[in-house]
Amino acid sequence: MIGISKLYCGTVEASDPIRYGRRSKSLPAHLLQFSEDKKPVIVWNITSRCNLKCVHCYASAGGAKTKELSTKQGLDLISQLKDYGVPVILFSGGEPFMRQDLVRLVKAAADSGIRAVISSNGTLITKDMASRLADVGLSYIGVSLDGMEDVNDRFRGVQGAFKKAMDGIQNAMASGIKVGLRFTMNKRNYTEIPGIFDLMEKEGIQRICFYHLVYTGRARDLMAEDLTHEETRKTLDLIMDRTREMIEKKSLGVEVLTVDNHADGPYLYLRMVKEADPRASDVLELLKMNGGNSSGLGIGSINWDGDVYPDQFWRNHRLGNIIEKNFREIWEDRSNEFLMKLKDKKSYVKGRCQRCRWLDVCAGNFRARAEAATGDPWGEDPACYLGEEEIR
Repeated sequence: MIGISKLYCGTVEASDPIRYGRRSKSLPAHLLQFSEDKKPVIVWNITSRCNLKCVHCYASAGGAKTKELSTKQGLDLISQLKDYGVPVILFSGGEPFMRQDLVRLVKAAADSGIRAVISSNGTLITKDMASRLADVGLSYIGVSLDGMEDVNDRFRGVQGAFKKAMDGIQNAMASGIKVGLRFTMNKRNYTEIPGIFDLMEKEGIQRICFYHLVYTGRARDLMAEDLTHEETRKTLDLIMDRTREMIEKKSLGVEVLTVDNHADGPYLYLRMVKEADPRASDVLELLKMNGGNSSGLGIGSINWDGDVYPDQFWRNHRLGNIIEKNFREIWEDRSNEFLMKLKDKKSYVKGRCQRCRWLDVCAGNFRARAEAATGDPWGEDPACYLGEEEIR
């Protein structure tokens, strides 16, 4: 996760996370990516059910209910995560609003001192549900939009999904819940990005995460539709330009991030060097604090049936199940060779990743995408768009 607004526009300085000791438990949410102890943010896919049919769903969600953790098992899991020091639980799916006990689970997390956030398609956020979630301490809802109305609805597989999502966003904001957008970039929709920025300004939406495509779940069929390296570079430039315009020219308090491609960090830094930005060295220090891809270390995923994975995309590497074993035991299992390698992934990456001068900044980029494309979890990530001269 690369904070474009934080780094490029200076809304965070290198001294900010240091002031809190860089410990996950004490850092405010906007500084968590710079923690030193890397207690994992947990993406909990609480259900496989979904009311939409998104073409790029990493969980291949939808259809009939499959085996899910019971409410009691879910509450026990939250207790385990609290004891381990997990700072954030992101309730995802499927579509999390299809679980009847969502409010109870969110309340349990918030009451435990864990920041509770939701990732949703937004279409089921009624006024009543938004009010109930605000009352129990929900911090944030990230709503997935992949373009303006026509493009989004084609992606989501259901006509009217855009309008319902916008209703949900407005219901959440009216209840005082912070709302952000989630946008997965690919050839079908990257030209929609200017319109998405315009939508943010019009609706007063304060945050957006631009996701690079990861070739897992149904998104495996979109591998050929990923952006070219040149398209990615132009898109990153556009995102940086629009972010700076919103913050510096329009004085809008927005947060803009890119996710799942840590080449964005060096690319942003090198642009700042070309621009002779005096903050470039400060940004490089923050990027080193970030540490790059954190699968199996600073982020983990738990499935609706209790299976634990290194991240929400990497679902072919099961680490254990919380019904059979405590989360702490699973996450620190030294007998799990693959997990231990992930926690030290910079020692195992191959090819240009291994010889890259930015290895301490990106940690070998996104391993799940590398494995999906090459069959080797330690192979080169094909989405790295930095040139040979840039990585020397």
